[in-house]
Amino acid sequence: MTPPWILAVGATVGAAVLLLAWAVVWLANRRAAAALAAAVGEGILRPTSYVLAALAALAVLAAPSMPVQRIVASLQRLPKVQPIVAEVTVPAATKDFAVGAAFRASELQQYSISSEQDVAINTEVGKGYVQPLLIVEGGEPYQWQPGSAVPRAFDGDVTTLYVTNESDAPTKVSLRLITDVEQPQVRAIPIAAASVVGLFVIYLAIRLLAPRTSVIAAATAKETTAQPLFALLMGIGVVALVAFVFIPYNTFGEDVKMLKTSGITTIKVLAIILALWTASTSVADEIEGRTALTMLSKPVGRRQFILGKFLGIIWPIVLLFIVLGFVFLLTVSYKVVYDARESAKTTPEWTECFVEVVRIVPGLVLSFFEAVIMAAISIAVSTRLPMLPNLVICGSIYVLGHLAALIVKSSIGENVFVNFIGKLLSVVLPVLDHFEIEGAIAGASSVPASYLGWALLYSALYAGAAVLIVLILFEDRDLA
Repeated sequence: MTPPWILAVGATVGAAVLLLAWAVVWLANRRAAAALAAAVGEGILRPTSYVLAALAALAVLAAPSMPVQRIVASLQRLPKVQPIVAEVTVPAATKDFAVGAAFRASELQQYSISSEQDVAINTEVGKGYVQPLLIVEGGEPYQWQPGSAVPRAFDGDVTTLYVTNESDAPTKVSLRLITDVEQPQVRAIPIAAASVVGLFVIYLAIRLLAPRTSVIAAATAKETTAQPLFALLMGIGVVALVAFVFIPYNTFGEDVKMLKTSGITTIKVLAIILALWTASTSVADEIEGRTALTMLSKPVGRRQFILGKFLGIIWPIVLLFIVLGFVFLLTVSYKVVYDARESAKTTPEWTECFVEVVRIVPGLVLSFFEAVIMAAISIAVSTRLPMLPNLVICGSIYVLGHLAALIVKSSIGENVFVNFIGKLLSVVLPVLDHFEIEGAIAGASSVPASYLGWALLYSALYAGAAVLIVLILFEDRDLA
């Protein structure tokens, strides 16, 4: 429970920051505070607030059984740990040359000290070569990391290193120390808090900058979340994610990898189904039923209508990912313990569970990007075609989007025609294979942040292009 609890603490901190900001606004301008409260009370922020309240309750109720003191201590030390890199020249025949290096020995992850001449390193003045803490031989770096043969040498809190050079020539000494807090997992707390604050800020910013679009988006999102399909998909997702924990995959100790793959695919497919259904019911059906004509007779433009519908589809997807994503992280964390117990192994430390949980978060983000692209494509199709063709076309795009890159790379791609078709599909259709992390899961590696950045850029560009096509198709659409 500790990994999900840490994420719940981060979400609670984010909620506390939002409440504090609202209190400041209330003291300064009560009318603006009332408007903010009304904005949170409608649309997707209301159920999101309920989720945050549940996470806050989890953070408080589970706190007595969690390592709160170590977590708090690590959070306090978080701004103070950073790599220490220094390069100094120590004159010849010099004792106790001071080099500023503030760190806590227990937080050392690794360090390296090199020198051109033999030098003695100490943390106190006056010891020199008489009682050296460590001796660095010229041209041979002194390197330490956990598990290495050489001792760590340092203890307690260190503020300054004193270098003694007894040779008759000056020497250049290079230091590189890497430190981290006792519980580096606490880095997830500010990230989770920033994510919560960012979600609310983005929603409120859209409401402020595009009020008419935001009204349409809020109405669409509210209608979507009130549909039985939304609750059905949410229920199917929760049941499936919990069931995946107890399904025997017979992978000789690698069941957690199968759970990750199955869970990500389940959440992604459910989100895409929700996007396709919502696009068909909120765009195609409203056009066919002349509801869109009534709405556009008001001071609402066609562009505002389409953008509002697009955002109104995205917000329920966000809520679906928040709820199912947290349940998924819970199941991944528990799966590590469950497999160890089933194999009669020692119960793993919570830090091992946390590693598995953190590695899966980028997969959820990439799946969300993919769902956004499919939502944009579905809206484009819905402006011209009803639900059934929309489902068929988007389903085909989903399959081809995952196969196009494989066709180009496979041996069958040596055929000129097949190779051309594969490249054509890769250019025209979204390359959804970019949003898969099966390779990272199989290799037990993490997805770098730079990859997420490029995936975000790709999804934003493709979704933006799809929305532009929607605007073009809808501009001359006869609604009468």
